[in-house]
Amino acid sequence: MGVDAVLYRLVRAGPTRRRASYVASEVVADPDDVLLDLLKRVRGGGRTPLLDRVDPLGEMVVGPGSAPQLLTELRCLAEVATAPAEVEQVRRLALLARRCLNTREVEIRFEGD
Repeated sequence: MGVDAVLYRLVRAGPTRRRASYVASEVVADPDDVLLDLLKRVRGGGRTPLLDRVDPLGEMVVGPGSAPQLLTELRCLAEVATAPAEVEQVRRLALLARRCLNTREVEIRFEGD
């Protein structure tokens, strides 16, 4: 019951597409609940208000405007990450957040099971 982080990119409307839509372009999977465990350790401490809203059963969208805050909060996760799998998960999430920061037509969705 992990929470996957999925980077979606905007595909604009065109001759064969009636309306714009988002398509998944990169996934940071969480099959072993690594992210979920990290989130439990920092939740409610006041330092991660954006990540505190991640729902293990739902979806939370982070757009380019919130990417700087997400990067800041991921540093808080990095502080509590001790196992190599935890450190790697935070590193991969930070890469997604940087892509979101640098590309305006993407968003990250935290998708629970």
